[in-house]
Parts: sequence; structure tokens; C-alpha cells
Amino acid sequence: MAATTVQAFNEFKEKLRLTDAQKDLVKGRRSSAASYLGDAFPTTSDLPLASSYLMGSAGRDTIIRPLDDVDVLAVFTNKDDIFNKIYRYDSQKFLYRVRDAISNYKVEVVGARGQAVRLFYKSQPHVDIAPVFKWSSGGYGLPNGSGGWLTTDPYAHSAWIAQRHKDLDYRLKPMVRMLKRWNNVHSKYLKGFHLEVMIATLFSSLSGDSRDACEKFFQWAQYNLTVADPAGHGGDLSSYLTLANRASVLSNLEASRTRAVNANAAEADGDHKEAVRLWRIVFGSEFPSFG
Repeated sequence: MAATTVQAFNEFKEKLRLTDAQKDLVKGRRSSAASYLGDAFPTTSDLPLASSYLMGSAGRDTIIRPLDDVDVLAVFTNKDDIFNKIYRYDSQKFLYRVRDAISNYKVEVVGARGQAVRLFYKSQPHVDIAPVFKWSSGGYGLPNGSGGWLTTDPYAHSAWIAQRHKDLDYRLKPMVRMLKRWNNVHSKYLKGFHLEVMIATLFSSLSGDSRDACEKFFQWAQYNLTVADPAGHGGDLSSYLTLANRASVLSNLEASRTRAVNANAAEADGDHKEAVRLWRIVFGSEFPSFG
């Protein structure tokens, strides 16, 4: 419980961060996945594993509680031009080979799911392995789910978010975590990385006043759902949104903007109880109560 709105926000930010035990669990999952892949695809293989990398929100340190899945990038060596000889026109064959090669390890289920191989554990986090080849022209080739390839670059994404975090006085990532919780509470229409790039793009500066920043985000985001992949490969990151979902996101943003305006007005009048009540509607039951 919190006696002031500022205290409520500070407690909320801390509550969203992974505990030390959860951080160790994530590292363990990543290490296990890397070990399974290294055993299955040694340097003597015709498809050797070159490297693995913790990517996604866990890799960018924007993941929130409760702990969800962990993403691992698995980079394979194009030994003897195996890409062009076997996989160029059949990325699903590549994906299924990775799946089948690690199916005997200590996981409940190993299955191909769209563009990744998922390792299911008895408890979360599960691990999604994204198998890729490094393109000589830049970025990485990832199976697109229909036999072809798409280009991505998680390394560039992490570097871009880290730079924006620094540019914004190291206040970006706490803001991202809060707004990820907002997104999850309100039907989770927005994909995580899309939301991160929106936030990082909208703000040219971030002060220590998170309440004001949230109000501004809910207002500005209504006109800025369309943002480009900062790595230059993915085009418009909002392209997955249907017209109906886009309309729902805009409705959620406007409703949250109205509550944020009223909450900030209540705080300015010294009514922290009302301000906290309104922010709890915006961010859900994990936002601290007043008291």
C-alpha cells in the first residue's frame, strides 16, 4: 500500500522487475538451451551452432513479472553453403531439423511453432529458440512460418533500446515495463517490441515524473501506432494489427488518457487516494492500493 501517488509508482516499478531468483532462472534456461543446441550441432556437424544469444524482452531487460517465455537466438554456420544447398527454399525443413535434433533432451515437448522451436518445461519460463543464419548483407535469416525467410536483427534491437535508454536518462526501461503491464491488463493488443519502440520513439526526453509521462504517452500514442523497425528490416511494426484491434487499442489509449488526466489533477489537489484509485484502473490490480 502507498500513502502518496509517487510512492505507489515507485512500488509499482519495483514490483514489475524480475527477482534475483527469476533472473537466475532465466539465465539457467538460456544456458540449458545453449547446451542442448551445442550437443546436437557440434563443430563436426554439417550444420554447426555458431552462437546463441538471449534476445527478446529478457535480453533487453524490459521483461516483467509474472515471468513469461524466454527467447533465445540460435545462429547456425552456413558450412559448405548448406543454406543454398538445402534450406534456401524450405526454411521449415531447417526449423524441423532443429526441433528433431533436440527432442530427446529434458523437456516435456519440443515443437515447431511458427518461426521458433519451443522447449516446454514443467513450469515457466518456457524457451522459444529462433534458429537463424547470419546474412552477409546484414541481419539474420529467420524462418517466416511458410517456408520462406524474413530478416531480423535482435542484436541491433537491443543496442538501439540500450542507446535510447541512455539518451532518456535511463528512464526508458522502467516506463516500458509499466506500459507493458498496462497493455497486458487491457487485452494485450500490442506486441511487446512494437510497444517498446513506440515509447522509445515518442519521447525526446523523460523526466522523473512518471505520472505526467504516462499521460503524455496515452495521448501521443493514439497518433503514433505506426513506427518503423529500428534495425531497418521489419518495416512498419504495427502491420500485424487488424482494423478492429487498432480501433480497440485507440479506445484503450483514450480511456487511459482520460483517467491519467483526472489522476494527475487529483494528485495536484492533494487527493492521493483518488489518484491512486484511478491509476489502479489504468494499470490493474498489481498497482499498489492507497493506504
